[in-house]
Amino acid sequence: MINTTDPVLDEAPGQNKEVPHVLPERIMSTHPTHAVTAEVPRLEDKTIQPIPADERHGKARDLFTIWFGSNIMIMTIVTGGLATTVFGLSFVPAIVAIIIGNLVGGIFMALHSAQGPQLGVAQMIQTRGQFGSYGALLIVVIVVIMYVGFFAANLVFGGQALAAVSPGISVDTGIIVIGVLSVIATIFGYRLIHAYARVLSIVAGLALVLAFVWILAVHGLPASFLDQGNFNWVGFMATISVSALWQLAYAPYVSDYSRYMPQGTGSAPAFWASYSGCVLGTLFPMVLGALVGTLALALINDGSTVEIVGSLGAMLGPWTMVIIGIFCLGVAASNAMNLYCGVLCTLTIGQTFRPAWLPHAKTRTIAAILIFTLALLIALFARDNFIFFYTNFLSFLMYVLVPWTAINLVDYYLLRHGDYRVEDFFKRDGGVYGRFNWVAIGAYVAGALIQVPFSATAVFTGPIAAAMNGVDVSWIVGLVVVAPLYYFAARVFRKKSEAAPFQSPAFAAELIEAPRA
Repeated sequence: MINTTDPVLDEAPGQNKEVPHVLPERIMSTHPTHAVTAEVPRLEDKTIQPIPADERHGKARDLFTIWFGSNIMIMTIVTGGLATTVFGLSFVPAIVAIIIGNLVGGIFMALHSAQGPQLGVAQMIQTRGQFGSYGALLIVVIVVIMYVGFFAANLVFGGQALAAVSPGISVDTGIIVIGVLSVIATIFGYRLIHAYARVLSIVAGLALVLAFVWILAVHGLPASFLDQGNFNWVGFMATISVSALWQLAYAPYVSDYSRYMPQGTGSAPAFWASYSGCVLGTLFPMVLGALVGTLALALINDGSTVEIVGSLGAMLGPWTMVIIGIFCLGVAASNAMNLYCGVLCTLTIGQTFRPAWLPHAKTRTIAAILIFTLALLIALFARDNFIFFYTNFLSFLMYVLVPWTAINLVDYYLLRHGDYRVEDFFKRDGGVYGRFNWVAIGAYVAGALIQVPFSATAVFTGPIAAAMNGVDVSWIVGLVVVAPLYYFAARVFRKKSEAAPFQSPAFAAELIEAPRA
């Protein structure tokens, strides 16, 4: 049972201010009731707690819209443009690499998404099941850094886009506008973010179609279009890696947006809705970015000076303000998702040391403002040379996320088959998972180190990557090594108490023991 004899709870606005001494009875509900269909508060009052039966709602198709709508934005387009500008590929190889990377990376992203309806908790809380209550902090801290970095990147690209289409708005002002919209969505939480993405799925989807039609049919392609760039293995593998990483970067929080789904949603529908939404929502904007990059090269023939957002605006003619403005709304949606999950991770760190603490909306608001302030300072400081920062930031993420995703998926699907004792995630000693799972931690460190000789970045190139003329296959090596290493080590060293079989609960909330009288 979770220790709640002296809880520290902050109430959501409108709640009774009396501090309860036990978790709410509805969280302890072991079976679905008629209240399952009850209206969920517009202002989300949950953060890292297990989602009770009477607040489970939604359908698998909601996972399609949230990942489709939120990916149609400026940063996705800029990332696709890296293939033809920074990595020097011609258009056709760039498209092939973008497709391969997204199709492969999306598999891992969607496998994580399917965990949400089963367990009903945030992804980083669930990571305690692999690394232990304190061991998981290694991952959670890295993921918070990732959220702050992506938030800052979105602020810069969104601010630049707003300034490009609105001469009266400076880049700094655009950065602040995008950030404030993201903070507001984060304060309201899960429900508003899902609704925002549903609208964007239609509006941004139509804007994307219009952008392609206008550029291809009205602006037109020059005769030298396919002659720009070339094929090179370094650029091809880098594009695959960046595209796969775009999908993998969602892994640490994708189930945060499926944890409210009824457990009866099923793993397969959750997987395919998330996979199709995220892959399609990413693939087409990235192709647009590669297209714009190639067209810009045909005019100036210098990839280092191509500015994707400005080039896109120049090509869209009278539609510039409308289309880029809509894409900026996508930036705000994506940033709200980054900020929301960054807040959950930050609260997870705090709850590790105070197991009885169950934060609500007020704490989410305060944490969101603090993280926004940090990301804002980074964005304002680094905005003048952000592409260099962004490409190296992506390389860093690849090295630290790949070992974690391999361990998490092997543990969930191959070792435990989705059976976890959710109440132990909230215990100071980690329950059956302990404070530290040295098998997982060792596999993670080994996975990070094994990638070093195969890595190739602007800062460091490993000996094996150098021998392959700078081709970076580090993330592939990391997956291939870590997955079997953790699987066999965990089977050998797994504690007997963990190995004892137990029946999968009907709802994740069933795992929380009822309070003693």
